[in-house]
Amino acid sequence: MSALSEREETDVNGPSPDLKRVMGPGLLLLFIVGDILGAGVYAVTGRLAGQVGGVAWLPFLVAFAVATLTAYSYLELVCKYPQAAGAALYAHKAFGVHFVTFLVAFTVVCSGITSAATSSGLLASNLLVGLEEGIPAIPTGDGATLVVALAFMVVLALVNLRGVGESVKFNVILTLVEMAALAIVIVIGFVAIGGGDGDLDRITVFENPDDKGLFAAVTVATAIAFFSMVGFEDSVNMVEETKDPHRIFPRAMFTGLGIAVIIYMLVAVSVVAVIPAGEIATPKNPEAGILLDVVRVGAPDLPIDKIFPFMTVFAVANTALINMLMASRLVYGMANQGVLPRGLGKVLPKQRSPWTAIVFTTALALVLIVVVRLEAENTVVAALSGTTALLLLAVFAVVNVSVLILRREPGRDGAFTAPTVVPVIGAIACLYLLGPWARLDADMIQYKIAAGMLGVGVLLWLLNFAINKHEGESTTFEDVGKLE
Repeated sequence: MSALSEREETDVNGPSPDLKRVMGPGLLLLFIVGDILGAGVYAVTGRLAGQVGGVAWLPFLVAFAVATLTAYSYLELVCKYPQAAGAALYAHKAFGVHFVTFLVAFTVVCSGITSAATSSGLLASNLLVGLEEGIPAIPTGDGATLVVALAFMVVLALVNLRGVGESVKFNVILTLVEMAALAIVIVIGFVAIGGGDGDLDRITVFENPDDKGLFAAVTVATAIAFFSMVGFEDSVNMVEETKDPHRIFPRAMFTGLGIAVIIYMLVAVSVVAVIPAGEIATPKNPEAGILLDVVRVGAPDLPIDKIFPFMTVFAVANTALINMLMASRLVYGMANQGVLPRGLGKVLPKQRSPWTAIVFTTALALVLIVVVRLEAENTVVAALSGTTALLLLAVFAVVNVSVLILRREPGRDGAFTAPTVVPVIGAIACLYLLGPWARLDADMIQYKIAAGMLGVGVLLWLLNFAINKHEGESTTFEDVGKLE
């Protein structure tokens, strides 16, 4: 069989595809699960349990429901427009306004930066905790954590500058590590319950420190939990590398979301059963998260607590790298198309990596980490994970509205179509979770962080618009489908 006929047989794009379709259902499922698991469950479990007590599994379930509604919309749009540009492409086709497309794309950039910054805080705290076990003199305070978090972001930039791309097989390995770390927490929790050291009856007890009712408390906790459910939307960027995406994508997406929420709910049950109610909201190391406390309390006679921090580091590092890769490539794409200053689209001649976009996104992340540490009432991880969820809820609302508008365009026969009520409920749910009623007073800084980052983007857009107008050029997207 010739090389040409092999490509035609395995690739639906025809004899000259842009990307090789190498992902079958198994690899795609592991990619989706790995992207969802990431840093989220480590960052938020203790905080949401502190808001609702023993029913900590419930916010995960509600966040899963909202994410699934939005997944329906993504699946309909990715089957209709199988290009790796995601929400920006859908918004552009739905509204046709270049500035709106820019805002959606830059919001996705900001979400990647805040997510990576969240991961840097988690990684720094867990790395220092792990090192302290072997080197008691290692400092683990706020100053040391800040230095390590900033250093980690610089390391990510250096790796990014070398032109390292995503490896699906490497992602599989990291996903298995992530699942193994969470499996340890689950097993410890259920062993403690079986041995009488854990109390399973707590999982039906609702408690709120501010005397909020169940609905209000679950709303706040769901907004916190939503950070743990994001990541599935990144899979649309793999559509051009997936075999028969119209058939494979829907099943893989829903299965991946289902696996993630089951793992999260079991983790929440383990946390509630092992950690006394009054201590869930105040872990020994707030930046490192409550899961390390579960390992310490639930298995005090085993050395797992010495290994677990490093497994956490391994689990969140890849998430941060993927987020910064995505953010820098989006900035490069917008600069290359003339929507952001062209200077942000410069590429290293040897590595072919977008160095000015990498420097820009890294600098934004470094400033963000320092400013939030100085200004936030909660931990940096809490502030930045919440901001990531806030930004992506806005993007998801746009995607849910876009799918309704784009119903006027014919789709592929037999392609996935969401029931009309699904994107309607999805848009309403996302918009509801964007409101201040879904946040604590200490979390209002999330709006300031999001506004500040988007403000930077708008200022750059205005500057570029003025320059382009002076030089007689247009500030519009040339091809949104090739943005990433």
